[in-house]
Amino acid sequence: MTTTNKFHLTGKKALITGGSRGLGFAIAKAFIEYGAEVIITGRNKEHMNKACKALGEKCKGFIFDLNNLGGIGTFVSTIEKEHGAIDILVNNAGIHLKKDALEVSDEEYEEVIRINQQAVFALSRECAKKMVTRKKGVIIMISSMASQYGIPKVIAYTSAKSAVEGMTRGLAVELSPLGIRVNCIAPGFIETDMSSKALNGDKERKQRVLSRTPMGKLGTPEDIAHAAVYLSSDAAAYITGIVLPVDGGNAIGF
Repeated sequence: MTTTNKFHLTGKKALITGGSRGLGFAIAKAFIEYGAEVIITGRNKEHMNKACKALGEKCKGFIFDLNNLGGIGTFVSTIEKEHGAIDILVNNAGIHLKKDALEVSDEEYEEVIRINQQAVFALSRECAKKMVTRKKGVIIMISSMASQYGIPKVIAYTSAKSAVEGMTRGLAVELSPLGIRVNCIAPGFIETDMSSKALNGDKERKQRVLSRTPMGKLGTPEDIAHAAVYLSSDAAAYITGIVLPVDGGNAIGF
């Protein structure tokens, strides 16, 4: 990868939350392939060590629980002190809750909002404070097509991801004049271990998903990862405040 290629990430340092598994791992892997160094965070030490070993010397792992909102500022300062300036933040970490809306407790709803929405804002704010002094930076949000559909049994998740999309636009308006681009990726139905297990166990639902997806197949984690690479690169230098569906056309299917 040469330095004249605007799609490269050489010389960039990226912080990826929830980077030890799933979409976060795929994003970390792609970023490294395109020249970046990555710091991945998560709560599980075993998963973290396994991911770092697989990703190699360009990856560093950092154990941190995003429930600790008050510690996020120190967390960001520590990473920059130990590993250097964060050029790219990918807010990938999140939790899910599948439950009838009328059965969701205030405590359950609050936990999903705290991790999927409040922590995303707090981490974006603290990283942006550092980026502003350097007059450059990229923040990538990971939303979900659940924010654009009415999907049963995921009310807290849907609410949080809808807020993240609004947050993307609001932060882009404030931060872009300061040199920081903010964009969002909204994955459709992506083939992960979790989704495969759910869909393969419900043939009717899987057929419904595929029938309204014009490309006729599920996406892969790499599809999300390459979108993140693009939005983080200089090739997307004039793009900010967008929510990019990566869904095989599912949002427009019928």
